[in-house]
Amino acid sequence: MGVPEKLAARMSMAEQHEYLRARFSRRTMIRGGAVTLGAVAGGAFVPGATAQASVPAQRTAPATQHVDGALVAPFGRHLAYGNDPRTEITVSWQVPVAVRKPFIRVGAHPWDLSRKIEAEVRTLHTPAGVGAGGDHTQYYLHAKLTHLRPGRTYYYGVGHQGFDPAEPHLLGTVGTFTTAPARKAPFTFTAFGDEGVGYHGLANNALILGQNPAFHLHAGDIAYADPAGAGKTTDTGFDSRTWDSFLAQTESVAKQVPWMPAYGNHDMEAWYSPNGYGGEEARWTLPDNGPDKKNLPGVYSFVYGNTAVISLDANDVSFEIPANLGISGGTQTTWLEGRLKKFRAADDVDFIVVFFHHCAYCTSTAHASEGGVRQEWVPLFEKYTVDLVINGHNHQYERTDVIKAGKVTKKLPIGGTAHPETDGVVYVTAGAAGRSLYAFSAPDSYEGHEHETDSVASFVNTKDGKVDETVTWSRVRYLDYSFLRVDVTPAPKGRQTTLTVSGIAETGDRIDHFTVSRKAE
Repeated sequence: MGVPEKLAARMSMAEQHEYLRARFSRRTMIRGGAVTLGAVAGGAFVPGATAQASVPAQRTAPATQHVDGALVAPFGRHLAYGNDPRTEITVSWQVPVAVRKPFIRVGAHPWDLSRKIEAEVRTLHTPAGVGAGGDHTQYYLHAKLTHLRPGRTYYYGVGHQGFDPAEPHLLGTVGTFTTAPARKAPFTFTAFGDEGVGYHGLANNALILGQNPAFHLHAGDIAYADPAGAGKTTDTGFDSRTWDSFLAQTESVAKQVPWMPAYGNHDMEAWYSPNGYGGEEARWTLPDNGPDKKNLPGVYSFVYGNTAVISLDANDVSFEIPANLGISGGTQTTWLEGRLKKFRAADDVDFIVVFFHHCAYCTSTAHASEGGVRQEWVPLFEKYTVDLVINGHNHQYERTDVIKAGKVTKKLPIGGTAHPETDGVVYVTAGAAGRSLYAFSAPDSYEGHEHETDSVASFVNTKDGKVDETVTWSRVRYLDYSFLRVDVTPAPKGRQTTLTVSGIAETGDRIDHFTVSRKAE
């Protein structure tokens, strides 16, 4: 039901949406004003500088009725870093209906939001007959802020004609964000995967906000608008409106903490574009330093303080769910090695954290381990001594011992310390953000309730199907809702700098903790 692949290759996302609207819409859109589509409007926000916005030649979608802007409030605010977290952040949000002249105001104080920048509107149309919902149009707005000062807190408000956050009665809608520091300093970040919409995701978000993280990593399967997750137009149950609920649910965190996603199998929504990511490109503005923006918009990297973070798209290497298998033609793996080599050689980078969806090592009875990840990426993680790998996909918490070449090189008990330079890599499955839980074949074993098991029966997904295996690397298993907290503590050159990882249950209890230590560069 999507755009034919050959045709889609020659069309922009907006043109694909218009094609779908014209072909599949079962009712006539109400006539009125036009929704403007343009490129991201950027601005300079160094105090004293002049804020500028530029929007290239514009095109319009089919006409849509505008309502009085005073009656429409923005919602679903979410932040994301640009290529340089010290100086670039994108603010994104939604409105339920078309509005005129959307914008963002930014300033150094909540009472001084004089810098006003035009925002970009990305309309996402889902025709009746696609999934469970009726004919539905969503309006996502984005404003990319550049030339920010490192380590500064900024105040911002989003609005449109008729709704101005600088007005006294709307000052309560003003939010904040803080750019990354110019130098190494202690910080905390959080991570999980597989959230969806519901109470448990909401509860985890409330706890995450209390950790005061610098940023949050979402390791794929974000909203579950496509509950089938096969990445095909034949998937049943798709409802684009789930994203409205999800972005409203996460706003308490994401409006002030950059929310950095990787894409999982449930994020391939095949109705919007051949690669399944047309909808994601409407909703998110992520760093654009990946290898293939056209096919892999969720692949990127950024550096915060002394830590480099890499987001990968495991759909490209998944034997288990092959809708996008091989979509990059190998360019993602080549790019990954280039990033790892660059970061490991950098004087200002101590730790490398990689996150993506499908698990390299997990003993869940649902999906277990992904052989494509082991084949393509694990050798590179070991070659460049990656410090931490975070996955989702399996809805539980599991943490490995230290692994190299598929073998345990060092047992890593709760409270233990790993030295990647000599020991190997630690993998954490943090997929218990909110969706229904899976199961283990071995007993739970977590902080305060340890149940050591010599071996665990599991399987790995290969190009020839599931292959059974018995593993010895499963160290911590917890079958309830949880997330990761990671505390990074820099050190002077030549001293030991640490990355302390904690598993936090939805109850607030700590279920795991360990330390990664290496000599500071």
